Amino acid sequence: MIILIMLNEIKNSNMRNKMFACVVGCGLALASAESFAAQQEQPKVPYWQDLQTVSVNREAPRTSFMTYDDREAALSGKYENSRFYRLLNGTWKFLYSDSHRRLPADVTSATADLAGWCDIQVPGNWEVQGHGVAIYTNQWFEFKASDPQPPLLPDDIPVGVYRREIDIPAEWLQTRDVYLHLAGAKSGVYVYINGQEVGYNEDSKNPAEFLINSYVKPGKNSLVLKIFRWSTGSYLECQDFWRLSGIERDVFLYAQPKVAVKDFRVVSTLDDTYKDGIFRLAVDMRNRAAGQKSVKVGYELLDAEGRSVANAVQECSLPAGGVQTVDFSTTLAGVKTWTSEHPNLYKLLMTVEEDGKVTEIVPFHVGFRRIEIKQIGQLAKNGKPYTVLLINGQPLKLKGVNIHEHNEATGHYVPEELMRKDFELMKRHNINTVRLSHYPQDRRFYELCDEYGLYVYDEANIESHGMFYDLRKGGTLGNNPEWLKPHLYRTENMYERNKNYPSVTFWSLGNEAGNGYNFYQTYLWVKEREKDLMNRPVNYERAQWEWNSDMYVPQYPSAEWLGYIGANGSDRPVVPSEYSHAMGNSNGNLWDQWKEIYKYPNLQGGYIWDWVDQGILETDAAGRPYWAYGGDYGVDMPSDGNFCCNGLVAPDRTLHPAMAEVKYAHQNVAFEAVDAAAGKFRVLNRFYFTDLKDYDILYEVQVNGETRKKGRLNMALAPQQSAEFTVPVSGFRLKAGTECFVRFGVVTRLAEPLVPKGYEVACEQFRLSAAQPELAYKASGPKLTDSREGDRIVISSSKVRFVFDAAAGKVTSYCVDGMEYVSDGFGIQPNFWRAPNDNDYGNSNPKRLQIWKQASHDFRISSADVKKDGDTRILSVVYDLPTRNEYFVNYRIYPDGVVNVSLKFTPTNAAAVKTEVLEDTNLATYTPGKKKADGSQLELPRLGVRFRMPASLHQVEYFGRGPEENYIDRNAGSMIGRYTTTAEDMYVRYVRPQENGHRTDTRWVAFSDGKRKGLLVVADSTIGFNALRNTVEDFDSEESSHPYQWRNRSPQEIANKNEAEARNVMRRQTHVNDIVPRDFVEVCLDMKQQGVAGYDSWGAKVQPGYTIPANRLYTWGFTLVPVKGGNYDKALQYKY
Repeated sequence: MIILIMLNEIKNSNMRNKMFACVVGCGLALASAESFAAQQEQPKVPYWQDLQTVSVNREAPRTSFMTYDDREAALSGKYENSRFYRLLNGTWKFLYSDSHRRLPADVTSATADLAGWCDIQVPGNWEVQGHGVAIYTNQWFEFKASDPQPPLLPDDIPVGVYRREIDIPAEWLQTRDVYLHLAGAKSGVYVYINGQEVGYNEDSKNPAEFLINSYVKPGKNSLVLKIFRWSTGSYLECQDFWRLSGIERDVFLYAQPKVAVKDFRVVSTLDDTYKDGIFRLAVDMRNRAAGQKSVKVGYELLDAEGRSVANAVQECSLPAGGVQTVDFSTTLAGVKTWTSEHPNLYKLLMTVEEDGKVTEIVPFHVGFRRIEIKQIGQLAKNGKPYTVLLINGQPLKLKGVNIHEHNEATGHYVPEELMRKDFELMKRHNINTVRLSHYPQDRRFYELCDEYGLYVYDEANIESHGMFYDLRKGGTLGNNPEWLKPHLYRTENMYERNKNYPSVTFWSLGNEAGNGYNFYQTYLWVKEREKDLMNRPVNYERAQWEWNSDMYVPQYPSAEWLGYIGANGSDRPVVPSEYSHAMGNSNGNLWDQWKEIYKYPNLQGGYIWDWVDQGILETDAAGRPYWAYGGDYGVDMPSDGNFCCNGLVAPDRTLHPAMAEVKYAHQNVAFEAVDAAAGKFRVLNRFYFTDLKDYDILYEVQVNGETRKKGRLNMALAPQQSAEFTVPVSGFRLKAGTECFVRFGVVTRLAEPLVPKGYEVACEQFRLSAAQPELAYKASGPKLTDSREGDRIVISSSKVRFVFDAAAGKVTSYCVDGMEYVSDGFGIQPNFWRAPNDNDYGNSNPKRLQIWKQASHDFRISSADVKKDGDTRILSVVYDLPTRNEYFVNYRIYPDGVVNVSLKFTPTNAAAVKTEVLEDTNLATYTPGKKKADGSQLELPRLGVRFRMPASLHQVEYFGRGPEENYIDRNAGSMIGRYTTTAEDMYVRYVRPQENGHRTDTRWVAFSDGKRKGLLVVADSTIGFNALRNTVEDFDSEESSHPYQWRNRSPQEIANKNEAEARNVMRRQTHVNDIVPRDFVEVCLDMKQQGVAGYDSWGAKVQPGYTIPANRLYTWGFTLVPVKGGNYDKALQYKY
């Protein structure tokens, strides 16, 4: 009796279990009263501080489902259509304290004094609603960024207390079990009803359910959630995202009959022919009634038309308090399979009948698919067969992204409409899979993936990045057995809830949490449960090539390494869990990576990092919106700045231009030229389960971007097959200065999930022919004269005025027929600098190549001379560059005002500034094949000129790659065409302003006022250009007066901020509201601008082929042609 009393007094269920095990193991007779007294005297550790307490009084994890008693309501699948569901979202009362020690004593009481409490919206993180400080950090624990000592926590823990009334129908309490469901709350969550403690939970990204019958009464009840911002569980939630707190997902009540479905397991796979479905269902029934119960348990499987394709019923006798499993199995001939291309679903209805009355109906979706890892007949260079992942027998390519929960307005709470928007954008850009980084998502996320067809790479809510990867004690928590229980707990929570979703294709044990004992155990745990279910692969990136990962899922490999491992083979499929880091203006080299992936069967795709910029929407004092990032809240908070903004889409889901490259690299139809001049081409159907007859191929023959002929083809072509076809491309007589292309577009014939009829899913183009200008340009007009006015050289007539200031090193006036094309004397001048993008900072370019910024401002002219050449004047300018080489610029001015500009850059052997390897580079996750970059080679960020024009000339038309921003290492998906835009629309609002708006392979570009007058720029060959209502300096972080993005990881770092050391090394805290349009258009014309890079953002350089080595000779040129009326054809016929 004494023992039982003591066990009941100890509320900590884990401690209770430990004591009971000790008593049983040692024998009751050996337990002395003194030993029990000593145990009692030890202070109880609060749940949130106890490593071994992961939950108290919480129901075991299970599949998320709703209970109904009406068939029609059940068929809808909507929780709100159940009579036994009550959503508790909305306005709650809230009390915040920055320390748990300062909470009122009665804060959880049913009769607490609510003076000082405020309203708060649920779901929604409290920091985003004005309570506490939002913190963003990548690798570090936000509560102990320096020298963490798990499981120790700060002395003062911020706490938020939520309160509301809940109404419990009397009927529910009489005949049903009532559950409180918390879909997600962070971090340590205590639950109180009517002042009584109900339970506790950690693991913020999985549901917690509590049986509350014994705590509630019919009618009004007080529900209180007391949430500690940090708990021991926070050591496993060190993911690269905003560290926010509070209720992040739905809160609701539901009620089940006393005899009800406890859980179920679905096997819905395929036989060896991949045609017939194998269906098995195990339904766990439980009886919470007072006595034994006999019920009928049945199931029905309905196809998309609502027809029953399988059903069965069994009797089940359950003792009071008992659980029994009812098993069903059948085979379905010619089943419709589930894939990302065709997400065919069946509706499963599980029915419980008692005494002839249906008491419960539980619906769920079923998808038939088979997931395997097998060897195939094809051999690698190592002489061994390739090992590949097969979905329904096909070695498909995973075209994926990582996704965090992020809402610019609410923090981590993502409502269903925003999920649907994300999925729509994904499906329209050929994305077929998502990695849940780095935690399970909300229930509706999985259900929508089932519906729309996205393979889910499900990941346990485990990351202890701040401990890094040392296997010794005191290092990684992944190899510390004391942390096994919380690792297993989170793995079990993920698995048990999500095991039945058709979309769940892979399991992941976590992310960047080291490897070792705990991950060996979690791997074995999942494999044991999967062997009788769907046998899905279990992966873990930190396992690398160890045995506890079924696939090799590295991070940030290069195209070179992919080619190597693809050619040489591997003992398992290779799918980078993260690659192509999309921070700011990035994703260079993506197509290079995919060219390797398409070559080799063991390379099966990857997951771009990541989907959405995690900016939080704020408004400045002037009412201008901007997106906040790390360091924008609080004072001296730990921060990794804008490293949380790595998305393919902006926080408001505006597409970044890189999405065009993603769509192209992922597209499921490809073309190649067989004999382009004769119109012969080959089409490859890259789909694995879709015949090409479901799409139309549109073709257009375009001359200088204008369509001259077009047509539509439809052909039956089986998946993974290719065929030749012919289109009429001849019969055109090209004028001088024109080019002919054929463009193919593949469009949907019927609407698909989230993709409308007629939507273009793939495109390609081929150059057919070109007619080069042959006529030498001759112009008539008033006679030109030249003169010197101090440092100014003036070439003029009654029609033309061209002024070059030799002291300033730039053109200061270019006026034709009274139209001044230079704004405020800022005319053509050398330009070698771009505003550093995030990857530039990651690879030290702002400091390493700083000399080119100097060369773009401090001009030294060694000579500036004019000579007469017929009716023209030639102004020759030589710039002495600080790199000890020269830049020659020759202007040929024609009498009618046309100006031809020819430029020559001479080689230099100057070296780049030596820089230290950045801390981020040293601490970054392991990347296979990564080589130490040679930082001594001097490259140019760009080689060009810039000038400013009046703001009236903001209308832009060009013939080059577009329509979106593109760069030389990210332009495969940008087709050459004739595009119209404006200088305002060419600006890309990256969360942290940086280089943006560039266009490549431009033949000509025209700037006009949209009415009569304008300026045409004709390239000698091709050029790149930017045209924005801002300057290069506006986007250059170092030109801002904002503070640097300090890390603030320790008092020492805070006290020793060194501005001089940070200069050109750290980004500054700049935002989109810093960019205010100027009253001019700044134009940058480039022979070439280097690529944006993107293998990663912490050291990966721009790749060879996309750089501009300074030790080479470069020549290039262009011509300025004043125009009227927008007809440029005549001007394009000449050689200038």
